[in-house]
Amino acid sequence: METEASTPAGRPRPWLIVALAVVVAVALISWLPGKSAAPTSPPSNPRATSRARTVDNVQPGDLEVRLKSLNEPRPDAQSSERNPFRFYVKPPPPPPPPPKVDPGPVVPPGPVVPPPPPPPPAITLKYIGLLDMGAGGKVAVFSDCRSTMRGKEGDVIAGQYRLVKIGNESVVMEYVDGRGQQTIRQSGQECVGK
Repeated sequence: METEASTPAGRPRPWLIVALAVVVAVALISWLPGKSAAPTSPPSNPRATSRARTVDNVQPGDLEVRLKSLNEPRPDAQSSERNPFRFYVKPPPPPPPPPKVDPGPVVPPGPVVPPPPPPPPAITLKYIGLLDMGAGGKVAVFSDCRSTMRGKEGDVIAGQYRLVKIGNESVVMEYVDGRGQQTIRQSGQECVGK
C-alpha cells in the first residue's frame, strides 16, 4: 500500500507501461508481411498437387497422350454460360408468331359517303295534361319547369316545336322544320308547383 501512495500523481505506473508495450508488439507482429498466421486450406485438387510434387519420378511410358481427341469437335459456346460472379436469369423465349390471317378479297375503294347528320336533340318539354274544351277541341298543356304553355294540334309551342297529335296519355311533337318526331308521355307533374 505504501508503494501506491508513494508514486507521484504525474508519473504513470510501471505495470501500465508494460501492458501498453505488449499491445503494441502484438499489433506490429500481426501487421508485418510474411507468413500468415491464418491456417491454410487444403488444396482443391489433391491429385494434381501430389503429381506436381512427384514430377521427377514420371517415366515417359507412364504418360497417356491422346492426340486423336484434339481432332474431335469442340463443345459449342452455349455450354459454358456459367459465371459464378454474376446473377443472371435467362430471359423467356420469344412468343410464337401470330397466326396468319387471310385478309379476304381486296375491295377497291369506292366513293366516300359522309356519315348521316346527327339526329335532332330530344324535345325537353314535359306533357302535363289535357284540357277538353268541348266544341273548341283538345288543348295540351306543357311545361319546361319554368313556364307553362298550351296548344292545339298544329300549333307551334315554344317557338320551335309543332304539336302533331294529342292523345290521352301522350302527345306527338316534332321540330318546326318537320324532323325529329317524338312521342312525349305525360310526365310533367313533377314540374307543377315549381
